[in-house]
Amino acid sequence: MKASEKKQRLANATATYLRQIGRKAQKGAEPNDRAYDRKLDDKLKRMRPEDVDALFRGEDE
Repeated sequence: MKASEKKQRLANATATYLRQIGRKAQKGAEPNDRAYDRKLDDKLKRMRPEDVDALFRGEDE
């Protein structure tokens, strides 16, 4: 897999992750019902803050 494909896949996974954890709680439902990819969460935690910010904003290096 090319580096650009890996970066695009990570960007897509990150966008999905943000939609999943950023949605509003459903009325009458458990507030902690948001399932998300723990592997992606760990990967984002290991990245430099500048890189995560650029990834969230969709900026290319």
